Amino acid sequence: MIHHTGRVEVICGSMFSGKTEELIRRARRAVIAKQKVQVFKPDVDTRYAIQRVTSHNGMAFEAIPVPNARAILERLEPDTTVVAIDEAQFFDTEIEPVTEQLARQGIRVIVAGLDMDFRVSRSAPCPH
Repeated sequence: MIHHTGRVEVICGSMFSGKTEELIRRARRAVIAKQKVQVFKPDVDTRYAIQRVTSHNGMAFEAIPVPNARAILERLEPDTTVVAIDEAQFFDTEIEPVTEQLARQGIRVIVAGLDMDFRVSRSAPCPH
């Protein structure tokens, strides 16, 4: 199935709430549906593996580490229909315009990240 209209799906919550696990689940379902999936992660996230996103329960999916949000656009392959981005809170402020641009291009974008940071109790509300 090819997407004719893009969209942004946000998976947010606290640490250990299953965000990466859900991102991996959605990416795997897209692969099963024969969609071209690319998963990106910030290159500072080296906790489990450099070229994989890994959930706390051991689920994993191949990923491309990038230094900033704009690098996602540079590494995007032409036939990609689904882009998944893990640990969005570690990206620079360009993450929002990049995800919007991808959606305007007709790509389904799945973004996972924390809904809080160390400075405030809640930096941005989760969309409902």
